[in-house]
Amino acid sequence: MRKLERVQYIDAKLAELYPDPPIPLDHTDSYSLLIAVLLSAQCTDIRVNTVTPKLFELAATPEVMAQQNVEAIREIIRPCGLSPQKSKAIRNLSQILVEKHQGQVPDNFESLEELPGVGHKTAGVVMAQAFGHSSFPVDTHIHRLAQRWKLTSGHSVANTEADLKRLFPKDRWNKLHLQIIYYGREYCQARACFGLSCEICHHCFPERKRKVATRKA
Repeated sequence: MRKLERVQYIDAKLAELYPDPPIPLDHTDSYSLLIAVLLSAQCTDIRVNTVTPKLFELAATPEVMAQQNVEAIREIIRPCGLSPQKSKAIRNLSQILVEKHQGQVPDNFESLEELPGVGHKTAGVVMAQAFGHSSFPVDTHIHRLAQRWKLTSGHSVANTEADLKRLFPKDRWNKLHLQIIYYGREYCQARACFGLSCEICHHCFPERKRKVATRKA
């Protein structure tokens, strides 16, 4: 199967399986989404969703969060891992939002990526899911599946993002980002399919016999 045929099949199959994929991180506005995505680094969405209600009881806005003690934030978010770095980033980015952005989360990559603890992937999720801008943030699931499906070489996350953006229509990026994540979690897990057994892998590569080694994100 040629690459174009794989792309068309994958796009159609994911749309069939997940026609309206929900945003997995609970949030009420762009600020709570930003904090939730920051917390999700090296942590499951399920765990983040159990922690954020307690955090936002402490402080639900940048103005209030900026006044909190870092140790108080750290104590709440400890289950998410990397709590020393994340607690400082949450307090400091909240201060910056108040001082530079009138307490609002900016809706552009440059300003988002200037915030402590906010990398390109986090900024991309916020741009897509909070503001509706076309973005294709690549997490570990997307990076793995794109390699198994031979849509990218996987040399880097940036390389994978660029390859996927070239292959899929721009108006599909935001929904497709979520669809691939859900598919990776449900059918094509890191330590299960190995590019051999899930429906998409088997359909696209019926003659494949060896496990696919993928680069980590």
